[in-house]
Amino acid sequence: MRVIGIDPGLRQTGWGVVEAEGQRLAAVAHGVCRSGEGALAVRLARLYNALETVFAAHEPDAAAVEQTFVNRDAAGTLKLGQARAVALLVPARAGISVAEYAPNAVKKAVVGVGHADKDQVAHMVKMLLPGVVPATPDAADALAIAICHAWTAGAAGRRAAAVR
Repeated sequence: MRVIGIDPGLRQTGWGVVEAEGQRLAAVAHGVCRSGEGALAVRLARLYNALETVFAAHEPDAAAVEQTFVNRDAAGTLKLGQARAVALLVPARAGISVAEYAPNAVKKAVVGVGHADKDQVAHMVKMLLPGVVPATPDAADALAIAICHAWTAGAAGRRAAAVR
């Protein structure tokens, strides 16, 4: 199963693609989509186009997107939500199932602690995907989201097979 993890952000959206076979993981690619400057609608369109290009290049089977946490800045949270909508729309339009994970769930799955910091997440991504050096913290987070989904989906599949 090829999984893309997406860490939505208005300035830059991190993405990471992993190949999962059982518990074995292999990194395929990772990076960030940048929106640049300008009107909000134009920036969202840039994110959409960049993510579509990533999907076309890497042909994932499943997608996982980090859920938004609400902070004190309501306007910032709303803009992040709009970038997140783009991250949900691209895989949906490609006919790919989309899972959503809370930030703490991703950290717990990858690091073992739900309140791990970005450095800890990046370190564990490097440990789980030898040879990978994430380009940015957003790309590391996206790879962590993909890992979380690969393991979660794999476990769900094994449970379903056992029940049958």
